[in-house]
Amino acid sequence: MAVEGGMKFVKYVLFFFNFISLLCGLALIVVGIVVQVSVHKSFQIVDASASAGPILLIVVGLLTFFVAFFGCCGAWKENHCMVATFSFFLSLVVIAEIAAVVLGYVYRDKVKTMIEKNLSDMIKNYKSGSQELKETVDKFQTTLKCCGDQNSTDWQNYGDDGKTVPDSCCIEVKLGCGNGTMTNSTVVYQQGCRDIMVKMLKKDAQWLIIAAIIVAVLQLLGIVFACLLMRGIRGGYEVM
Repeated sequence: MAVEGGMKFVKYVLFFFNFISLLCGLALIVVGIVVQVSVHKSFQIVDASASAGPILLIVVGLLTFFVAFFGCCGAWKENHCMVATFSFFLSLVVIAEIAAVVLGYVYRDKVKTMIEKNLSDMIKNYKSGSQELKETVDKFQTTLKCCGDQNSTDWQNYGDDGKTVPDSCCIEVKLGCGNGTMTNSTVVYQQGCRDIMVKMLKKDAQWLIIAAIIVAVLQLLGIVFACLLMRGIRGGYEVM
């Protein structure tokens, strides 16, 4: 009876775990798509390597979703083959997540360089660029409360007097507020957007690593429960 009760517990815990994993898989897919679209739309990136992180996130999300589906069905129906399939593919997901963390670590400097280069180019092309480019730069500056790439003087070629910045640099944005106020710290933000963006990326990366570790530990527990359930099914225990 003790073994029967234990197997019931394992079955329902595994089913609940996979239901949560299924939702997490959908979340990863959505986040991956949003990051991919946002990064490319914002920075107009043509470097394919910059898509490695978001694409890997989408792939891991898809794997997690289908693996969780096998896990739910296998646990509920007590199907040894499906639970074994779940265990195998979940191991692949854990490996993929480890690869994603390693890839993020390897490309951390590349992402920083990518931001610096693209932000600098966007500011240089702001005056003659498209309306979409201008709106993107303006949004960066108003949201992050910054001005230029490294500082407000990056806009010295923006106006004829060499002292004018876009109105989005102003602490209180209003029409014409950037005229001749480049170095006026009471009117215009002096800090550049580059450092703020890099700090934000580092902070987000730390939380992503913590989340990845927590998820990996939970998935390893899922593999352990799957092995226990397979052992119970193979041994002919009644778990219903």
